[in-house]
Amino acid sequence: MIQRTVLVKFSEATTEEQLQEVVTRFKALKNHLKGIVELQAGRNILERNKEFQIVLTVRFEDQEALDAYVADPDHQALARYIKEVGKIDSIGVDFKI
Repeated sequence: MIQRTVLVKFSEATTEEQLQEVVTRFKALKNHLKGIVELQAGRNILERNKEFQIVLTVRFEDQEALDAYVADPDHQALARYIKEVGKIDSIGVDFKI
């Protein structure tokens, strides 16, 4: 299996509604993509480190499932939406489990 974790930092102009929409859209990917074992998304709740507001994690059965996710049109649309609503930076890591 492969675990992908992404932290996303947004501008101060990004609204709470937009942040929640990112979480909602990400969670919806699980409904139609094969090879996803587990998928989670949420807001960073730590008061001492609010630099990255959204945490996205997804666990894939294998590299083929990860590749399909990256190329998926709905995933690409979400990535565009994240940029549109004020993405400043992101950090992503993938590792084998």
